[in-house]
Amino acid sequence: MSHLQPLADAIWHVAVPHAFMGLHVGTRMTVVKLSTGGLLLHSPVPVDEDLAAELAALGEVKHIVCPNLFHHVFAAEVKQRYPEALLHGPAKLAGKRKDLTLDATLSETPHPDWGDDFELVFIEGSMLQETVFYHRASRTLIAADLIENFRQCDHGFTRWYLKLGGLWQKPGWHPILRLVYLNRRKARASITRILEWPFEKLSLAHGEVITENARNQARHGLEWLF
Repeated sequence: MSHLQPLADAIWHVAVPHAFMGLHVGTRMTVVKLSTGGLLLHSPVPVDEDLAAELAALGEVKHIVCPNLFHHVFAAEVKQRYPEALLHGPAKLAGKRKDLTLDATLSETPHPDWGDDFELVFIEGSMLQETVFYHRASRTLIAADLIENFRQCDHGFTRWYLKLGGLWQKPGWHPILRLVYLNRRKARASITRILEWPFEKLSLAHGEVITENARNQARHGLEWLF
């Protein structure tokens, strides 16, 4: 298991191996220390004893967030480890994962514990049903599948897939995956709102976090949508 890496004040991330349809895309969890004192786990990954100890040193896990309809694979086991934490997810996730009981439906209205920390935008027009988080204090954007950013990859087939899609060593969204945007007009309106935030860093699920010029890089990675 990987260890927590600092990204910004009160924000850490941890990436783990993960395959999707034969592609070695990995996945990442972002951890935020809320101003109310508890921890929020965004896009949960498996938590072993070592990672649990690292989290415990930072605070008590209060919230587990499945940000869209696909980043829920490890939610049940993380909720089992932290049964007192509130599990958040899109409304439609309850129908997809009948074994999961959501404690709160994710929306653009922040949970009371988050009100001083985040602004939220739900991406309309997308099958992903993703809500993107902006951490005001650190100017950090936290997303799962907004864009991907692969700078290296040891898996030949995955590397070929990325190069074919124009994603190798630059942020973007694969042409095949663009099909999840059923209403691009609505999606553009949501993305425009996201790009209005003055974020400087971007934590994403697949590839490497972006620590410089994140807003510009995200804009370039989403040009296809406009």
